[in-house]
Amino acid sequence: MTVFVLVSGPFTDERIWNEVTGPLRRSGAEAHPVTLSREPEADLEAHVEDVVRLLDSLGPQQVVLVGHDYAIHPVLGAVDRRPERVARVVHLDAGLPQDGDSALALVPDPAVHELLGAGGSPGPVPAPGPAQWQRWGSTEGLSAQRLRLLSSLAAPQPPRTLTQPLRLTGAAAAVPTSGIMCTAGGMTVDAVEALVHTGPPQFRKLADPRVGFFELATGHWPMLSCPGELAEVLLRAAAGEGRRLTAPKGESPFLRPFLLDLPESPRVRNGRLDLHLPQMEAGQPACAPRPAVLFVHGGPVPPDLDPTPRDSPFYVGYARCAASLGAVGAVVDHRLHGITDYAQAAGDVAEAVELLRADPRVDPERIALWLFSGAGLLAADWITAPPGWLRCLALNYPILEPLPGWGAVGARFHPVGALRAGGAALPPLVLTRAGRETPPIAATVEKFLVAAEEAKTPVDVVDVPHGVHSFEIHDPTDESREAVTRAVRTVLGHLGVQPERVGGSA
Repeated sequence: MTVFVLVSGPFTDERIWNEVTGPLRRSGAEAHPVTLSREPEADLEAHVEDVVRLLDSLGPQQVVLVGHDYAIHPVLGAVDRRPERVARVVHLDAGLPQDGDSALALVPDPAVHELLGAGGSPGPVPAPGPAQWQRWGSTEGLSAQRLRLLSSLAAPQPPRTLTQPLRLTGAAAAVPTSGIMCTAGGMTVDAVEALVHTGPPQFRKLADPRVGFFELATGHWPMLSCPGELAEVLLRAAAGEGRRLTAPKGESPFLRPFLLDLPESPRVRNGRLDLHLPQMEAGQPACAPRPAVLFVHGGPVPPDLDPTPRDSPFYVGYARCAASLGAVGAVVDHRLHGITDYAQAAGDVAEAVELLRADPRVDPERIALWLFSGAGLLAADWITAPPGWLRCLALNYPILEPLPGWGAVGARFHPVGALRAGGAALPPLVLTRAGRETPPIAATVEKFLVAAEEAKTPVDVVDVPHGVHSFEIHDPTDESREAVTRAVRTVLGHLGVQPERVGGSA
C-alpha cells in the first residue's frame, strides 16, 4: 500500500487536500495531510518537527512525502532526518532549496520581503485575500468561488518559517524525487531540460534517473483547480513514473574550448578581477591607456564551482578576444550564488569596475559592460543611472526581469521596469539573442525589446537563429562564430576600436 504524506504551502493547512485525499484513498493508498504549526513564534525547525512526528507515528512502511511550494523546506528537512522512512519526495510546484537557503528566497511577493526585511521582530505575514493570491503564484483554473475558498482556509504565516535557513546534512541525497510543474506559472519540463543542457552545472543533477517530472496545465494550486488529475499524477509519481531528462555526455560543456581560435594574452589578477592585456603591453604600463570590456558571468552558480567563471575557457576566451584586438578584456568572479545574492553580486561588479578604471593600463572613460544570462538583471542599475564612462552595455541571452518564483530578487533588479521608467540617456545597447532560447527567458527579452521601442531606445540585436542559451559552448557552429564576431566588433566599435579580424575570422 502506498502511503502519502501531503504538506501544503504557506497560509494553508490539511483542509486544502480534501479533494485529493478521496481519490488517493479510493485507489487503495493511505493519505495523511499535515497541518503545520501556526503559532506566531513557530519557525522552520518547528515545521520540520511537525513532519518528522507524523512520519514517526505511521507504520513501518516507507512514505511518499509531498511538499507544495514553501512546504518543500520542512519536507526536505524531515527527509534529511528520516531518509529511511521516505520512498520518494515530490516537489509540487516547488523549488530546489539547498542547505542554508531560506524559504523567503522563493517568495514571489515583494511586499513580504519588505515586511520581513524591515528589522526588529515582524509579525506574522497576513493571509492573502481572494484578489491577492496571484501575487503568490498563478491562479489559473481557480474560479472566484475557489479563490474565496482558498482565503477561507488560510491563516497568517509565522515569519520565522520563511526566514530561518534550511539545514541539510546530505543524508537524503539517495532518496528518489519527482517534480510536478504547474505550467500556467511559466515553467515547463522542456524548460528544465534546457537548463540541464545549457544552464549552470548544478542543474545536471536533475538528469539523475531517480528523478521524474510531470506537468499539470493549471496554476499554482492544483489541489483546488484539478484535484482528480493531481491525485492521478501523485499515484504515477509514487510508482516511479515520470519523464526522465537527459544531460550532455562527458565533462561539463562549460569546460570546452572557446569557439574562436585566440592567442594567449598576459593576465593580471586583482582581487576578484582578472585583466587580460594586449600583447604589446606585457610587463609594462601602456603608453596610451586602452579601452576595456568587463565580462560579467551569469548565474546563479555554486560557490564551490571549479573552475570559477574567470578561469573557465568561456570567459577567458571572451577576454582574450578583446585583448587580441587591442582592448583590455576583464572578467570578474562575482558572488551570485542564489537569487537572493543580486545585491551582493552588484556590489562585486561595482567594485570590479572601480578597480578596472583605476588601472593605469585602462582608459577610465571608455568602458563597456558585457552581461551574460542571469547577470542580465544587474543591468537595471546601469540603465537607471548610467555613468558617462559607460560607452556600451552588452547582453548575451540575458534574463531581463525576474523569472517566475524569483520574487526574492526584488524590484531593484528589473531591467524592463528600469527601461520603462526612462529619464536617463543610455549608452548603446547590444543584445545577442538565441533563437532557441528557453521560453521563460525569451519572454523577458521580448518584453525588454518592446520597452526599448516604446522608450525610443535603439538596441543593436545580434540574432543567432539556431542558437540555444550559451550557444558559444553548446553550438560552436559557423553561425555562432559569426554572431560572436559581430557582437565583439559592435561593442569594441562603441569603444573606438575598429578591429579588422576577430579570432581569426574576417
